[in-house]
Amino acid sequence: MEQAALNLIAMHWRDALDDAEESLAELSRSRRILGFPPGELGRRRKELRAERGETELDLEHLARVVHLPVHRRLTGPRATSVRLGLGANVRGCVFDLDGVLTPTAELHVAAWQQTFDELLARRGGRFGAFRPFERRADYRRYIEGKPRIQGVREVLASRAIRLPEGSPDDPPGAETAFGLGNRKNELLTARLRREGVRGYDGTVVFLELAHEAGLACAVVSASANTSAILGRAGLRFLADAIVDGHDLQTEHLAPKPAPDSVLEACRRLGLPPEQVATFETTPAGVAAGRAARVERIVVVARESSSRSAEAWGADAVVADLAELIEPGLV
Repeated sequence: MEQAALNLIAMHWRDALDDAEESLAELSRSRRILGFPPGELGRRRKELRAERGETELDLEHLARVVHLPVHRRLTGPRATSVRLGLGANVRGCVFDLDGVLTPTAELHVAAWQQTFDELLARRGGRFGAFRPFERRADYRRYIEGKPRIQGVREVLASRAIRLPEGSPDDPPGAETAFGLGNRKNELLTARLRREGVRGYDGTVVFLELAHEAGLACAVVSASANTSAILGRAGLRFLADAIVDGHDLQTEHLAPKPAPDSVLEACRRLGLPPEQVATFETTPAGVAAGRAARVERIVVVARESSSRSAEAWGADAVVADLAELIEPGLV
């Protein structure tokens, strides 16, 4: 059993037991009209409390058998947007992927570096002195947050390299813009299979609590591999909507700092931006949220160098999403 499956079982049991409790509360408010015997509702509440306790013990036993932790208990207060530090007006969340949900940026960087270094080393004499792909500078300047083909074009332009555009079905590694993009995708897919990826622990708990609170959740990323990454991390079932690199291209959505992808995520969730919180890692992401006029913008600054992100215009800056959760909720 995977962690995601155990978490899903816990979520479904919690929802079912909470719904039963709410139904009993509603019956209690209408007991005279419905003609319930005086002691019936009290007996049913006692039975439900016993069932909740027994189910929690069963879940804890299952977790021990499969050697996995249970992130959410079946007792205690129910999550709300207020208890998640988002305020009473928020009904949905839009998450960036890299750095917020999963630590996949390094996988992307490594795949891009290998893609361009293969080209530059292979054709070095033809394109001038060999200048390798710079992991941090080149990725942040030319690629981060942009559709794959746009990143290819900008890196090539930075080296004054002119290649044919090609077509989306070019074989990986073909000396065309699309061929290089497909090579990067091939390398990333291989790394995902070989190395895997997992969600940040605090983020997984926050996502589960967001669903418990009834908040709709979307993921926005320029990566065309967003669904695959979420699947490998065991988070796909927690995403109600995804806006990825394919959508940016086919729907002609401008990348961040334009608000297009955030607004599209809100549309797919069926929520106005003023009822949505966004979770970002970059100034461009914050600018996109501001332009979309969302209710709240949270920056996840896992690196100490990003802790001054209040200057970007964010409403809150945290090192991990677990910091937003009200003490005692988990």
